[in-house]
Order: sequence, then structure tokens, then C-alpha cells
Amino acid sequence: MLNIIVLAKQVPDTHNVGSEAMTPEGTVNRAALPTVFNPEDLNALEQAIRLKEQHPGSRITMLTMGLPKAAEVLREGIYRGADEGILLTDRALGGADTLATSYSLAQAIRKIGKVDIILCGRQAIDGDTAQVGPQVAEKLGLPQITYTEEILECDENHIRCRRHIDGGVETVEAPMPILVTVNGSAAPCRTRNVKRIMANKRKEFTVWGAADIEADPQQIGKAGSPTNVKAVKSIVFKAKETKTLTDSDEDINSLVRELIESNTI
Repeated sequence: MLNIIVLAKQVPDTHNVGSEAMTPEGTVNRAALPTVFNPEDLNALEQAIRLKEQHPGSRITMLTMGLPKAAEVLREGIYRGADEGILLTDRALGGADTLATSYSLAQAIRKIGKVDIILCGRQAIDGDTAQVGPQVAEKLGLPQITYTEEILECDENHIRCRRHIDGGVETVEAPMPILVTVNGSAAPCRTRNVKRIMANKRKEFTVWGAADIEADPQQIGKAGSPTNVKAVKSIVFKAKETKTLTDSDEDINSLVRELIESNTI
């Protein structure tokens, strides 16, 4: 039996970033942007559900930090196979960078108590830093395996994972408890289960604030965030001057001359 925590994040839909994406204080204006379940956190959830199936009696707790509407990812996780959800929300936590976020999540995990494995996506699409998971592990003093594509074996004492590295893959074994980050190249998360939707559509979640996790005010929110985002821009790549060529000898010779003159070849 395993106690599993899945860290999930409700993120702005990066396909719809506009001028309203930033607040005057330089933080992401999450309230004004459409949101989605962070994609790689869904891959992590699938690995958690597979572990639960392999180890009867195991439980999956979803943990998220954000605005009250972030509870949507908790419900989505439960529809797919998680057992319970905890929402960490407080105005004092707002504006957190990865350092302050990982501190807050680590404090919440300490309050949860015994945990065998913490799973999360490699990174969130709103920051692409891949820092929060490893920072949580460091703050909790836990070993970590990053860039995981599949959990091959797991019991109460050790875990073995296949992870993606530059140039190939490797198999890593580590002691439990542990934190594992999961790649988007891992198995996609299963779809919602109709029976679970009917049973949990009115399920209430545990809600904690900064005081509940005994957070140091100087390590959360803006106060605990040395990183500041200056601007968010939506960049549209535009093609430069284009030229259409045929397969005629004249066009081919012209292209070759142009490439030689520009020192391309």
C-alpha cells in the first residue's frame, strides 16, 4: 500500500496570451486568462493511477496551489482516478516564483504526513522552468528522479524508473520515499470515468491557507520570491521575403549563384 501525492497546477492556456496577461506588479494575471490542467501533470497522474492499481489499498492525494478556481484540477484528477484533493490558496501566497512555490508545497506535504512517492510533471507550460519538483524534493530532503517516462517497479522500499536523457534513455533505481518528475513523452492520462464523475461531482476538498501549513511569511508569495517577471509577450513568427522556384535549369542556377554569393555554400 502506497501513499501517493500528485502535484498538479492549473496554468494559463498559452495559446491565448494577450496584453492582459501581466498585472502592473509584474506577476501573471491568472484571473484574466483561460486555464487548463498542466499537461505533464496529467502524465504524472497516470503513473500514480498505475501504481495504485498495482498496489491495492494505495491512495492518491492531489495537491495544488493557486486561486480558488484551481480546485477544478483536483476534481478533474478525481474523475480520472485520484482519491482526494487539497487546495492551497491564500492571498499571501500570490505572486510566488518557483522558490516560494516549492517552499509552500513542501510545507503542505509535511502537514499531510507520511508519503511514499510524490509525482509531478517535469514542468509547467506557463514557466517552463522544471524547477518546482526538484526544489520540493530538496526542501523535504528526499531523493529524486527527473525526466521519467515510466515507473518500471515500485514497492515500499525502492523504485526503478526509465528516464529520458540526451541521446537515449537510462534506468535508475532509488530508495523510497522519493519525488519523481514525469515527462510529457510518458503515457497519456486516461480519460474521465463516468462512475467517478457521478460519485464525486459534488465532492468537497480540503482547503489550506498559509497559516494552516505554518508557512514563514518571508518565504511565501512576493516576499519569498527573488525572481520577477518583467513582461510576457506573445511572439508571432513571420516569414521573411519568399521566392518560388521551379525545377527549370535557369531557376536552379539562379538559386546556386545566390547561395554562393551569400556564402551559404
